[in-house]
Amino acid sequence: MNRAKRTEIFRRLRESNPSPTTELHYASTFELLVAVILSAQATDKGVNKATARLFPVASTPQAILALGEEGLKERIRTIGLFNSKAKNIMAACRILVDAHGGEVPRERKALEALPGVGRKTANVILNTAFGEPAMAVDTHIFRVANRTRIAAGKTPLAVEQRLLRLVPKEFLQDAHHWLILHGRYVCTARKPRCPECSIADLCEYKHKTAALVPGDAAAQSADRGGDGAPTGGGEKPPLDATS
Repeated sequence: MNRAKRTEIFRRLRESNPSPTTELHYASTFELLVAVILSAQATDKGVNKATARLFPVASTPQAILALGEEGLKERIRTIGLFNSKAKNIMAACRILVDAHGGEVPRERKALEALPGVGRKTANVILNTAFGEPAMAVDTHIFRVANRTRIAAGKTPLAVEQRLLRLVPKEFLQDAHHWLILHGRYVCTARKPRCPECSIADLCEYKHKTAALVPGDAAAQSADRGGDGAPTGGGEKPPLDATS
């Protein structure tokens, strides 16, 4: 894929969604951090349901520490892996209070030192909270980048590095969100919605789907998971970078 195609792809994505953002609900950088930790192997909808119970009670590191691990578990138990996530969040809160004055650090190294935070989670925080042109490659971005050939790569890190190098600078800040949303709702895992895709004529995917037929709706709905949704369709998903 050449630069002209990439530029037109992101121009169209921007035209259809000028101000993209995460679908996770949050009111502070700390709340975003907690939500992203919870989102591993879970849908954004499921995370929002859990944080709607948690954040009104505890929305700071100090408040979560006061709530205690059992109290935290009680409020997030609808989320997959809630036991290990609660343990990581408690440990991260302790570090935030003891080493960072209760604030979420802006430096990648400090973010990745927090339990439950890997490269992908750090990239989400750097991009969404701090406005840096970071690229959090989840299963959706990994799939879209490889299918379309915007930035093909065998690993999440390879895709991330190619996207940072190849996406035109004017689109780089929001490219992460555009690609996630495109993968979640259009370029879905099992049966991409190619007839409805605004970039289908630019995409280099060799197996584009025809118009949907009755009965496909259920399969399409099943594809619309959160950041931890499987890629399906025989494509190898990236490892979850948050663990």
